[in-house]
Amino acid sequence: MDEEQTGGYSDICGQCGEVNWGVSDEGRFYCRSCHNVIERTKEVVDTNTFMVGTSRVSSISKGTRRKKLEQGREWMVCEGFQFILKHQAEALLAMGVCPQFKDDVLCQFWRMYLQKSRQAYTKNPVHDGKFRLRSQGSGESDSAPESSVMSDSMMSASETDGDGDWASGGGSVSGHTSDGASSVCSGSIDAVSYLTPRQRRSQGLMSMPKTLALCHLALLWAREAITLADLLRFVNEGHIPYVNAYEDFPEEMKLYGRDSLIFRVESIPSYSHLHKEAQALAVFLELPLFPPITLDCLLHPSLLTLRYLTEANLPDELHDWVCRIMEKAGMESSVTFEPMRSRSPLPHYDVQAAALIIIAMKLLFKLDDHTEWDLSNDASDKNKENPDGNSFNLRWWYRTMQTALTTAARRQQDNIARKHWKPQKPLYTSKKDKSVVLKRRRIAEQLQLSFQKLSSSPVAPPSTPPSSFCFRWGEEGEEVWDGPSLHHLTLDSSVRQRGASLQPANPEYWHPALRACKPRFCKSHYAEVEVTLPRMYVWLLDLFSFLLGVKPGCVYEEVLKVERRFLGSSKSQPRARATPRKTQPKKLHKRKQTSKTCSR
Repeated sequence: MDEEQTGGYSDICGQCGEVNWGVSDEGRFYCRSCHNVIERTKEVVDTNTFMVGTSRVSSISKGTRRKKLEQGREWMVCEGFQFILKHQAEALLAMGVCPQFKDDVLCQFWRMYLQKSRQAYTKNPVHDGKFRLRSQGSGESDSAPESSVMSDSMMSASETDGDGDWASGGGSVSGHTSDGASSVCSGSIDAVSYLTPRQRRSQGLMSMPKTLALCHLALLWAREAITLADLLRFVNEGHIPYVNAYEDFPEEMKLYGRDSLIFRVESIPSYSHLHKEAQALAVFLELPLFPPITLDCLLHPSLLTLRYLTEANLPDELHDWVCRIMEKAGMESSVTFEPMRSRSPLPHYDVQAAALIIIAMKLLFKLDDHTEWDLSNDASDKNKENPDGNSFNLRWWYRTMQTALTTAARRQQDNIARKHWKPQKPLYTSKKDKSVVLKRRRIAEQLQLSFQKLSSSPVAPPSTPPSSFCFRWGEEGEEVWDGPSLHHLTLDSSVRQRGASLQPANPEYWHPALRACKPRFCKSHYAEVEVTLPRMYVWLLDLFSFLLGVKPGCVYEEVLKVERRFLGSSKSQPRARATPRKTQPKKLHKRKQTSKTCSR
């Protein structure tokens, strides 16, 4: 027993009967044998000594400094989200995002949000206390009118203050003055308002998924190449702070009680949920027309499909057919997003690019579980006749991708199993439960160390830098290699020269029912029609759903949207069939009618 820490305390533990006391980091006494925590705490002594002649005078304060340190300073929930957004922006800057992203775009969006939710930059704040707005380099200032933040600063960014607007200290966008202390049930002042469903809906209060939605909107405004699927993958890999992001808060910002329900993260939001949050947030902020996604932007379908062709290890020649489909569907021009138009939804740029590739594969190989294998046999015969032949063989590509896909899925499951969800700074619902939470954590850490010493569990692989690609294709023998590269192969066995242009060797194109459903009354029908679709087509949907981290139904619905534009506007389209001829069930006509009509 450490006599200096315990001060000679030698009472017997009432639970195990031993004398083996220790002092935790919080100053509480606990038994090292049974981990029993007692009420005794280490005294905090502050001795102010001065000499008066030959006399020594000392004063001992009992708990005043400690109580002040535990309570921390008064802070608001929006300040916590401000710190999280700051760290997320810095992580994106470290990945190569343009330097203007943080101050010129995301900071401006955050100011607009604070004004729209009446938490700052307004003369009528939503809270009872008074706001004190501060700016960098000056003291306090009056509340800014609503038109000041909503002005053309989004375009010029002349009002950017740098990191001063992101800091929660003297450069905070808002300060709160009130006569009372922090809430008894939380460390922040206004945690109660964030947990009221009515206020959350009416005021559009911030949440952890909305921080990612705000970053996604800022990336779109800056026309960065990071898609929504990339953003979620970086969050899952831990490159962007999201899980336990509150651990980076300053020491004086104490979190407990209701704060844990606001900042604690138990799961990563899905692609569809985050897309809806971004759409609703853009409408709430009343954002103007976004900068157009032109041909020189990496988010344009022409360049984005080239990236996914490389990811899927498909031939480069397939990109010409993708561009022809884009031209027929009227998608080669610039794409933009206007939140205030009801018929202008937020585009799925990444899923749309995957849908274009799938349609090109259906156009060339039909994907009806028969035609693609016949074309693969033709390509195999050509390669046998010509030893230097490089015809693309779909069967060979399928086996290569299936092996890499199985390995990547297993690696992803291992990473999920190794992921640490428990924070270094645990959250507790009340101060009474703090000792219990700390005791459980101490026991869990000691058990984990004991099991690690006894077991020969493999060491976790070192963290890899963030990358936009899941697979790496190249020559055999490389250090990181998922399979041979097939980008150089040709499509001569799948196309025919007809007149002055190349046409698909397959003259027919099949598709499911293309009648559009009403989103308010009907959802995805993929679960219903999946059993009737060709297996190769379903496998291709699963492949791109894995690459994008979305559900196969999301990719399926986006394929239908692009097919409506492609088949509806193309005059020289191939003969379209509702279902593949060789795989059509006998009672498919009845199922087809139910898939078109959505009355339930």
